[in-house]
Amino acid sequence: MTSSVFIIPGLGNSGEGHWQTLWEKQFNFTRIQQRDWETPRRADWIDAIDKALAPHDPANVILVGHSLACAAIAFWSDQYKRKIKGALLVAPSDTEADTYPPGTSGFTPVPLAPLSFPSIVVASTNDYYVRFERAQQFAKAWGSKLVDIGDAGHINVAAGFGAWEQGLGFLKELDR
Repeated sequence: MTSSVFIIPGLGNSGEGHWQTLWEKQFNFTRIQQRDWETPRRADWIDAIDKALAPHDPANVILVGHSLACAAIAFWSDQYKRKIKGALLVAPSDTEADTYPPGTSGFTPVPLAPLSFPSIVVASTNDYYVRFERAQQFAKAWGSKLVDIGDAGHINVAAGFGAWEQGLGFLKELDR
């Protein structure tokens, strides 16, 4: 990777076997730490993103968000309008859905404004946190390329995803 890559996990953080954690360790990517992984507040999360990126050249920054982090990145883009190299948005959660876990604050409604940078949304057709049609809506609204990876659950450890080589290919696509 020629860019500075920042890992942003979703609700609950990404554990030891999660592809984000494996990438972080293997490639020395930077994880953006949040104050509260279990009952997050939107303002805290987007502030943490902005502070983590501040010392870096935005033209060289790629964000890798999973689940709730995708909404956080959309809120961050909407608020700050920063131009970065790109974002890989994997398994975006629908915080407005009845099936979304309680405890988050300020993550609704999900922003539907175009992102201020190139992005790829990777979605599954059977993700329990977002209907595929809703993921399509997010990708279209954000101006993202949509990649349908079929029945892949929430694209996490529980769905059988470890190092996730295919995902690295999507990341490399943004790093051109």
